[in-house]
Amino acid sequence: MKYAGLTTQLLVAIALAVFGGLRLDSWLHTSPLFACLLPLLILIALFYKLFKETSANHKDEKKIDL
Repeated sequence: MKYAGLTTQLLVAIALAVFGGLRLDSWLHTSPLFACLLPLLILIALFYKLFKETSANHKDEKKIDL
């Protein structure tokens, strides 16, 4: 249950990145550049955050078991 909100956070962040990328592309007249680049950056950042949280929790569990 701890990561139940992660799916919603992921979907909202990607949707905002696509929307922002499309708006930025129309303003700068660069066709699909930012619409593709921003969601990829968001995915990388969120997976990094998930990795850090789960590895920190895993270390905490080891300390509790000892």
